[in-house]
Amino acid sequence: MKNANNRYKSGQTVNIIETGEAVTILKWQYVKNMKRYSYTVKEHPETFYFEEELQDL
Repeated sequence: MKNANNRYKSGQTVNIIETGEAVTILKWQYVKNMKRYSYTVKEHPETFYFEEELQDL
């Protein structure tokens, strides 16, 4: 991916702000029409999160 400016990387452990749950980033992608990154986590692969919903441990 060219010039990725996403905050989190695959394999990184982060917290879901709303629940405080520690999760591992499975994959990420840039959502062009929303101009932001979305993330899928290993613990909830059916759900995606935006950067502002996650925080560093």
